[in-house]
Amino acid sequence: MDPIRAFLIDVKRLIVKVGTAVVTRHDGRLAVGRLGALCEQLKELNSQGYEVVLVTSGAVGLGRQRLRYRKLVNSSLADLQNPQVELDGKACAAVGQNSLMALYDTLFSQLDVTSSQHLVTDSDFRNDSFREQLSETVKSLLALKVIPVFNENDAVSTRRTPYEDSSGIFWDNDSLAGLLAMEVKADLLVLLSDVEGLYSGPPSDPNSKLIHTYIKEKHQAEITFGDKSRLGRGGMTAKVDAAVCAASSGIPVVITSGYATDNIIKLLQGKPVGTLFHKDAHLWTSVNEVDAREMAVAARECSRRLQAMSSEDRRKLLLDVADALEANESLIMAENEADVAAAKADGYEKALISRLALKPGKIAGLAKSIRVLADMEEPISRIAKRTELADGLILEKTSCPLGVLLIVFESRPDALVQIASLAIRTGNGLLLTGGKEARRSNAILHKIITSAIPDCVGDKLIGLVASREDIPDLLKLDDVIDLVIPRGSNSLVSQIKNSTKIPVLGHADGVCHVYIDKSANPDMAKKIVRDAKVDYPAACNTMETLLVHQDLSNNDLLKELLAELRREGVTLYGGPRASSLLNLPRAQSLHREYSSLACTVEFVDDVGAAIDHIHQHGSSHTDCIVTEDHEVAEMFLHRVDSAAVFHNASTRFCDGARFGLGAEVGVCTSRVHARGPVGVEGLLTTRWILRGSGQVVDGDKGVTYSHKDLPLQTQI
Repeated sequence: MDPIRAFLIDVKRLIVKVGTAVVTRHDGRLAVGRLGALCEQLKELNSQGYEVVLVTSGAVGLGRQRLRYRKLVNSSLADLQNPQVELDGKACAAVGQNSLMALYDTLFSQLDVTSSQHLVTDSDFRNDSFREQLSETVKSLLALKVIPVFNENDAVSTRRTPYEDSSGIFWDNDSLAGLLAMEVKADLLVLLSDVEGLYSGPPSDPNSKLIHTYIKEKHQAEITFGDKSRLGRGGMTAKVDAAVCAASSGIPVVITSGYATDNIIKLLQGKPVGTLFHKDAHLWTSVNEVDAREMAVAARECSRRLQAMSSEDRRKLLLDVADALEANESLIMAENEADVAAAKADGYEKALISRLALKPGKIAGLAKSIRVLADMEEPISRIAKRTELADGLILEKTSCPLGVLLIVFESRPDALVQIASLAIRTGNGLLLTGGKEARRSNAILHKIITSAIPDCVGDKLIGLVASREDIPDLLKLDDVIDLVIPRGSNSLVSQIKNSTKIPVLGHADGVCHVYIDKSANPDMAKKIVRDAKVDYPAACNTMETLLVHQDLSNNDLLKELLAELRREGVTLYGGPRASSLLNLPRAQSLHREYSSLACTVEFVDDVGAAIDHIHQHGSSHTDCIVTEDHEVAEMFLHRVDSAAVFHNASTRFCDGARFGLGAEVGVCTSRVHARGPVGVEGLLTTRWILRGSGQVVDGDKGVTYSHKDLPLQTQI
């Protein structure tokens, strides 16, 4: 659970207010599906022991739609030719209230829940005896597991139409909900809207961002409200006013979407849903957090100062980072062990826990890779090409950083170290957001690394985004973030690709193949297959599918190979042919990344069929052939369209450090920019530098172009 929302553990009594835009469709008719989903959530909470009070809007809008229809049916041709007179709001309320409550009663009855109706007006609450009796009645109903349903009785309200007077005790159903929460001493108030929560501006504005925790001192002057509710009279302004009032009285409030079918359930599970209002919000760390844009801008400014350093100073910075990691190894391991213990207690899968754990010697290995990176040739301002365009006009193509990188990664805290060291080496600013399961590990690693960055650069060079809640805001910043690199599950990568205009570099799946050809050396084949599957099953370069030439179906090699995998604890599944011939359980899919001690086995006719299988079911990550036939090997190497293709070598070699890149920020399977393990070169782009002596184009009349290649010179 989000520590900020830990108070939700103690919630027993809650008020749920549903707005007109949620209750009704755009044509004014009831949104029966949404109301049904809402009632199902309230029934679930009721059965779990929560005490629920519902405050509902929608009567006026529903009544107006019904009366308009009735008037149309009863109109003569002459009536239809005359302008329509606006219907009386109180009449609409009277008609709509009857229909609305009838539907609630039907829905709750179908769910075996009892509800009660309560129509109140502003003037009722001026009577102290009424307020006292109301509280007693509600408490009695809640004790009987009844869900009271409240609505302002607009049919008999003395308020002026169209609801201009807001000077009373309450003036709409939002403020009524807040008042009821205080009257019955609720533990939580939930205001359901047609948007995800409170945004910094109109939700339709792409520059608006969702505010996860409302801090009056910070947000009151910043937010800009859009249009009010399309059918009701409150809108977001009314919800915020009610939320601020209730929160200041000690009742937490959350504004969230009523369109989602399970937002209230998620909220009570502690998930970051909607916008939270709390009287202590100003005391939480989020009040001092820099927003997403400021983080990205600060990272860019620091990266420019980093680029201005000498090559030797940048090298020394990396060496300082390596030393700092080794000096704090015991502290890092303690935090990592706490993360692992928490992950086990929370029931995470073994594959994730394996990626999460920093094994003995890991910190030393990371420090070693950073030192290798430090000793590599200077990557920034390297001249790739020099051309004499014309006499005295020299053009250079040089390397330069991409700018600001956003890396979203899951589970593996060692990825933070590799990514940060690569960013420093390439002069890039960096924003990192890791999974909550590695929160302690990531926090201590970030602190140690940034503490080694000198003040002349600034520790904001590398920003650690504390919560995944901020990712949607970050993904909107295509003007200050230059590249997104997601490292994680297929769903994570796909979600990010579909949510941003920023270029995305990465891979969704690691469905790697090893193909055993009929001419394979048996001992070599067994050794490669074992390593590719068993060495580190959770890695993305692990073998997930074993393809076998059909001539080996009854061969001792295959029997020994499968027996060896079983001894190592590997669960075997079969494709359509192998499941039948080898009596294996059928694989659910031939495009399956197990990330554990499991793999698919399938037979193919020959190397051509193996290539076709890989193209159809693979992920273009890493694929391998084991064969002694040179011609077959070359066919495989040149025709398999993957980022990495191997002959007689384990797929586990597809790694930045093993490729001599020093480290990797990830593996890319796309065909734009970098491909395969992405190291230093993948985080650089080019800049053109032109040196002249007063030349002008002047319609190309005064320039004689030579376009002569010049020898490269070492950059000073």
